[in-house]
Amino acid sequence: MANVLDRLSKQMSQAGVQQRTAKARTWLRNKVSELRAVRRNTIVKDKNRETTGFYPGRLYFYFYDPKTKDKLPYYDRFPLVIPVERYKDGFLGLNLHYLPVKYRIILLDKLYDTLNNERFDETTKMQLSYDLLAGAARYEEFKPCLKRYLNSHIASGLIEIEPSNWEIALFLPVEMFVGATKEQVHRDSLEMI
Repeated sequence: MANVLDRLSKQMSQAGVQQRTAKARTWLRNKVSELRAVRRNTIVKDKNRETTGFYPGRLYFYFYDPKTKDKLPYYDRFPLVIPVERYKDGFLGLNLHYLPVKYRIILLDKLYDTLNNERFDETTKMQLSYDLLAGAARYEEFKPCLKRYLNSHIASGLIEIEPSNWEIALFLPVEMFVGATKEQVHRDSLEMI
């Protein structure tokens, strides 16, 4: 299976864009703009789906207000999460914002080995579990990302990122850390790895 960087490179090549040029940077900015254009059709609307609409192995943005925020050294108000396991009151997920972009790419590339297909459409998902992540040394980047989320503390609708845009989502500078800078969070995460 092609890795993340190979897929981006292939997409650029198909678009007739040479890498490491001003045109390549513009192409990437345009791809990011396309992602920002995600609207109502990807936001979970009905109340029932807001609490159960997370599907393990997919990628989501949403606003979050942690229950124990007063006890946390820091947290992300706008996580980019891959749900791993679902629970009655929430889920366990990987918030990729806890990693610098380079390590987000590395982790996603490794997680692509668990894909159920290579179509990168609405049927594509990662087949993950906590046991799989914890039991394999190759997924060491997951450790600082693993967080428990409560449905009752999701403070917005859900934005599901289409599989064809997963790589682009990694580059978006939309994390909203409270209690520490992004740089401090990333330093702590790298120490944990």
